[in-house]
Amino acid sequence: MFGIGGGEIFFIILVVLMLFGSDKIPDIARTLGKGMQQLKNATNDIKSEIHNSADIDGIKKSFTEIGTSETTTEIQGQIEKVKEDIEDMSGPIKRLK
Repeated sequence: MFGIGGGEIFFIILVVLMLFGSDKIPDIARTLGKGMQQLKNATNDIKSEIHNSADIDGIKKSFTEIGTSETTTEIQGQIEKVKEDIEDMSGPIKRLK
């Protein structure tokens, strides 16, 4: 698409230096870096939640395919209980971030 050459980069740096001054540039870069890290962490959290949900749905589907015997129903109930316990424990941890 659009390529940025050396002249354009030099012009951008010059404008940033004129607007913010050389003493503010490290703070701005640090803030942008922290923001990018938080965005990356949030994206990874969402991906892991989707992956975990898909795994749990796959387990439920496997048990459904086995049949609806009394043992299978009991196991599904235990899985749901463990899932709820994990969600209860991870809720406060996620809010601390």
